[in-house]
Amino acid sequence: MTINDFEVYEDGILQDVEAVYLINKRNIQTKEEKKPFEPETSRSFYLVFEVVEYTPKLNEAIDYFFQNVLDPQDNLSIITPLKTYRLKSELLSKLSKEQIVDQMRGILRKDAWSASSEYRHLQNDLINTIKSMSSENPKSRSISRTVGGGGTGATVSSSAPTFEGESDPLVILTRYEEIMRQLESIRNIDQNRLLDFANILKDQEGQKHVFLFYQREFIPQLTSRSYFSKLQKNDPIITMKIAASMGYYFRDIGLDLDTIKQAYADSSISINFLFFTEPAEHIPGVQMVEHSEDVFNVFKEMAEATGGITSSSSNPKYLFERASNAVESYYLLYYSPKNYQADGKFKKIRIKVKGQNYRITHRSGYIAD
Repeated sequence: MTINDFEVYEDGILQDVEAVYLINKRNIQTKEEKKPFEPETSRSFYLVFEVVEYTPKLNEAIDYFFQNVLDPQDNLSIITPLKTYRLKSELLSKLSKEQIVDQMRGILRKDAWSASSEYRHLQNDLINTIKSMSSENPKSRSISRTVGGGGTGATVSSSAPTFEGESDPLVILTRYEEIMRQLESIRNIDQNRLLDFANILKDQEGQKHVFLFYQREFIPQLTSRSYFSKLQKNDPIITMKIAASMGYYFRDIGLDLDTIKQAYADSSISINFLFFTEPAEHIPGVQMVEHSEDVFNVFKEMAEATGGITSSSSNPKYLFERASNAVESYYLLYYSPKNYQADGKFKKIRIKVKGQNYRITHRSGYIAD
């Protein structure tokens, strides 16, 4: 495409495109300039893993990234649920990619396990609580689950509280509500942390690509309708408890999404949201219900605001392949806004290709400050 193929609008006003560069990785393939610029084409990658359990399927995805995407000149930060690791360029020259991949796998497996131990414990408590409610004569029972497959897992045991017959239904329902409250507090997204991350990335030079890997979440749910009707017996308190317990599955996470989207668009980064749709674990007597919709929507809109993509698959390697292809080659456009004012307001950008109906991804705008 040529410089005359593009139309750039800022807050609905057509702008004059001053330069267009076709970038492949860090190299300028072609350029057209009405005014010369000096594009910074260095690349920084940020791999962010929001995972509860490490799955062996991640091994192929990590291997693909190091073998096919990352070059020795690139910068890399790996953000696990526990901490941030920065890969120094000299490490790539000292160690083979296979050695680095092995180290990364070990780090991610360890951090995912350590950071989510409380989450897994509460999930097991919830499963045992539901199991005790679903029997005809509920009693305390326990389960053991092995998590973190591939021979590296650990066994988690937990036991649910006891109530005999139907004498203490409020006890078990109250316990269920309390576990759900604790799970929700763990799952909360910290808006300040999101904004801090955007501000940090804004100060980085060059092209900044975030691969945000989010693992599908499931929550054990109360489903025993016959048990519910048996418990209620026209008792309004029991009815209210059941309704309240079911209500914990759909909650507003309370973020100012517009502020977050504008901050990430302003940071000139590309967020690629990779949603790993691994199926739920089968647990007899328990229904595992997906509980990802609230977080999914936040991350999806963040990706759209930065010109990144959202991709879903049960194959992590495919997710990395699709996202990396999207960041390998792109057009970089320059323009000087007409009647610019540093008023601190968010300026919306829209880009079109003349005479074509292409789907174009680009950042949604910037903050004029």
